[in-house]
Amino acid sequence: MAGISAITVQREIILEAVRGTAQGEWKVLVLDDESNRLVNGVVGEDDILEENVTHVERIEERRPMNPEMDVVYLVSPQPHIIDCLMADFERRRYRKSHLIWTSVLPSDLRAKLDQSASAREQIVKFRTLNIDFFPRESHLITFRDPWSFPTLFHPACDQLVRKHMDDLAQKIVSVCVSLGEYPSIRYYSPRSPEHEASVLCSHLARFVQLELDQYAKTHDDFPPLSTRPRGALIITDRSMDLFAPLVHEFTYQAMVHDLLPVIEGDHIFYRISAKSDDGSDSGKDAEISEKDNIWVANRHLHMKDLIDKLVSDFEKFRAKNPQFEESDDQPSSLNNIKDMLAGLPQFQEGKEAYSLHLGMAQDAVNVFTKRRLPDIASVEQSLATGLDEDNRKPKNLADQVVRLLDDDAITFPDRLRLIMEYLLYRDGLLASDIKKLLAHAQLPAQDGEVIHNLELLGAHVVRELKETRPVAQPFFVRKQPPPPIDDEGSLSRFEPTLKAVLEDLIRGHLDQGRFPFTKPHLDAAEGLSSQETVSQASLRSAKPTWARTRSSVAGPKQRIIVFMAGGATYSESRACYEISDSSSKDVFLTTSHMLTPSLFLRQVGDLSVDKRRLNLPADKPKPTAPAHLFEKDLPPTHAAPPSQQPPVAGVAAVKLNSNGITENSANGSSRNPSVPVNTKMAKKEKEKDSEKKKKLHFFSSKK
Repeated sequence: MAGISAITVQREIILEAVRGTAQGEWKVLVLDDESNRLVNGVVGEDDILEENVTHVERIEERRPMNPEMDVVYLVSPQPHIIDCLMADFERRRYRKSHLIWTSVLPSDLRAKLDQSASAREQIVKFRTLNIDFFPRESHLITFRDPWSFPTLFHPACDQLVRKHMDDLAQKIVSVCVSLGEYPSIRYYSPRSPEHEASVLCSHLARFVQLELDQYAKTHDDFPPLSTRPRGALIITDRSMDLFAPLVHEFTYQAMVHDLLPVIEGDHIFYRISAKSDDGSDSGKDAEISEKDNIWVANRHLHMKDLIDKLVSDFEKFRAKNPQFEESDDQPSSLNNIKDMLAGLPQFQEGKEAYSLHLGMAQDAVNVFTKRRLPDIASVEQSLATGLDEDNRKPKNLADQVVRLLDDDAITFPDRLRLIMEYLLYRDGLLASDIKKLLAHAQLPAQDGEVIHNLELLGAHVVRELKETRPVAQPFFVRKQPPPPIDDEGSLSRFEPTLKAVLEDLIRGHLDQGRFPFTKPHLDAAEGLSSQETVSQASLRSAKPTWARTRSSVAGPKQRIIVFMAGGATYSESRACYEISDSSSKDVFLTTSHMLTPSLFLRQVGDLSVDKRRLNLPADKPKPTAPAHLFEKDLPPTHAAPPSQQPPVAGVAAVKLNSNGITENSANGSSRNPSVPVNTKMAKKEKEKDSEKKKKLHFFSSKK
């Protein structure tokens, strides 16, 4: 999809900050572990070095003294980082220091710098960027914090919640500031809350509103002037939709993360097998990223459409390469296509890209068939939607569920997901019925804990025999879609609740009782009036009638930011992209971390374990500055003569005059003090620095 990208926004913020610091001077860039992850996610090494940066160092590691060079510290506001800075200031490691923070520096840490004479003397710039978040895709932002889920929902983590919500609020504000938005804020309010975390969204929304208002008061340039309609921020949490992390989604990205053993970390890899020249299997890890055009273009396609499109695209790729025409084989199957690609030594990049995705698609289809997912999906779609394939109330669902639980071909995690979906569909079960279902599924007792822990997310798990609980009302009353025309369509009828929320928001129909404003007296009228120009036509229409004029389409798009506390799913990410495309809005999904079904089951199960076993970062010892930063330098054995002094770093861009040499002043010093005189030594130093950067691997893509 076209439009603004969160990756590009953060990249430009970082490069502009480095570019605008110590302009015209060569400088060293110093990162810490956290800021290195931020920079590494969006900026390439060459991009950094092009901004008059000689090399990149890590503040926690051993570094040479460089008193003739300015330094740009791009660091995170943590206590041990302050200690590292103080050690540098005391030793006067660099000439002038430019401090750039990834987020707001707490007042107590700022006071340590203000009270240091050496710090005040060396610091010449102090700036905050508000970039403490990780753009994963153009419209998907995470905080890479899977511990957020237990912190928010584990009963023993109450004392950690306030601090964690402050941190979440700060990060959400960073997203808004980076996107240039001062949005109206609405939050999810459960209809009949019974779980303790039901107030999560209201508290978090209030924290975000306070932080945003404070930022606007202290920054005259925020929000920036723009003709773009005011943005909207929706704050919700995982309890709003418990089906989404359980239902099997058969779009490409969701299937890859649900069914295949992808390697997730700062980057995402999938291991593909390949045959070497000697016939042995030489597998390698292929990265899945935004740089992969095939992945970006196809990740939200249904698997049946994906395979057809990959074959079609492969045919076009084949037509552009005469080498393929020499073969009489027709690409009648994915395996044939893979074999043809294996025989093509040229066009390596295209070969590897198609090999990766044809391989992943085939692997996903194999798992789909082996695990009997069509049979499972047929039942779970009725459980999740409350309707069968003909849009009628389903019958005999209990019998269908039991038959699947008794089927040996169904994996144990899929059996557990089925039981949880059936429980949610029934809005609770008798305790004896839950035990019977677990017995049919042959699941261990700890899986019963997973089921009962759903109560901590607002689900009704156990109901009494004669309990007269009113029938649970659906979250949204949706217009029934036409019956699917094929079997594949009947297996993908469920849509996450978030999609309906966004549709109603854009229409101006979002219930203020379920999603109140943080400032109802100010934002309610504005929020509704801003949607009056939107037609009441369905957002799924191929030609939305709300686009009344050509100029309105070409104008700046309104931005909608959704924060999902407790983790978001790939089906919800897909829904945000689809709403962006169909409504000419820019919808950004922001969350603590991405949930796969297996991760969701594990995290729900952890809600009943001893808190000490969670290994939460908040319970770990705080990081400290490395001891070597405070070690005294050994005295030099002999003083080097002035002519033998090593040149300063940054020799990669020596400026020459018309005669090809640097111009020196009368006293022998260069007119540009940041450029070395001895070009032979400069060349050696450049090679030395280049080799050093290769060894440090600051920007390596694989962790």
